[in-house]
Amino acid sequence: MNVDKAKKRIAKQVSKGFNGYPWVSIEYFGENAELATEVVIQFTLEEGSEPQEQSFTSKGDVRNDEAIQTVLLKVIERAGANSVTEKQGVSAR
Repeated sequence: MNVDKAKKRIAKQVSKGFNGYPWVSIEYFGENAELATEVVIQFTLEEGSEPQEQSFTSKGDVRNDEAIQTVLLKVIERAGANSVTEKQGVSAR
């Protein structure tokens, strides 16, 4: 799957807003606002449960990495997520 298609499908899920659990959240990290070198995806099955977390890193921008974006989409689909949120921008780490 190409990176643009994966990003659009993720954005479509995000645009639906919070609709309960299971919930997937995505946050990008990097040294500055222009380059995200790490993405953290969290899965929360139900309210009050401990989230499961996985991160992916790249030397380039993870937001434009086809393999990473495809994996994020597959995690969302396989988790059967009712809600997907994505923190805007790149957080410092």
